[in-house]
Amino acid sequence: MNLSAIVIAKDEEKNIRYCLDSLQSVVDDIVVLIDSRTKDKTQQIVSEYTGINYEIVEWQGYGLTKNYALSKTKYDWVLWVDADERLSKELAEELNDFKKTNPLYNSYFIARRSYFLGKWIKHCGWYPDYVLRLFNKNYAKFNEKLVHENLIVEGKSGYLKNDIIHNTDPTIHHYFEKFNLYTSLAAEELYTKNVNVSLLDILLRPIFVFIKMYFLKLGFLDGLHGFVLSSFSAFYVFTKYCKLKELYNNFKR
Repeated sequence: MNLSAIVIAKDEEKNIRYCLDSLQSVVDDIVVLIDSRTKDKTQQIVSEYTGINYEIVEWQGYGLTKNYALSKTKYDWVLWVDADERLSKELAEELNDFKKTNPLYNSYFIARRSYFLGKWIKHCGWYPDYVLRLFNKNYAKFNEKLVHENLIVEGKSGYLKNDIIHNTDPTIHHYFEKFNLYTSLAAEELYTKNVNVSLLDILLRPIFVFIKMYFLKLGFLDGLHGFVLSSFSAFYVFTKYCKLKELYNNFKR
């Protein structure tokens, strides 16, 4: 079996090389779509690799862009990897073994090992963070959610044993660079679904998120990192619902 991979990148010069290097020993066809708004050296780095099919694209949203990437792949089986992710050595070996089999399922979940401010977060509900990343494209497509898009796949899914590594937020500055965009997109998503927002949503939902991540999901075992991540996540929810309130014009005098 041959395997394709899709990667979407915008301003990923610090991560893209690690991502592509981890794929080359496993994947037979790599499609990289680079957001035309990219301002760093992502394109230059990608162009240094031979055999990679890359293209500069106008941004259409996460789901539509990834569906377009699927249309550019050569093979039925596809691995979806974000530009700030890489395959662990163990996962690469497992995927090479997988290519020699007749898959039992149309798709497979992979555990994601995420690093926040340089530390592997083992609690807070972050690990194992199973994500659907390996699939037969004849039975799958991306939905068109504005943020946190996912795959819609026919049939049951299996699980791989090893981890994909996610360098999610190396610095606080990086976290808040994404924060404004993602909270806006999340608020817009709720708005399009006519989700109502009240003062209780703004006050209580963030508190619940902190309690869930820090206490119920044992985030305190991750030390200071767990406290910071739980606090930032609560603030994310607070901001998302404030922005939703704003979309309903309820902050205007």
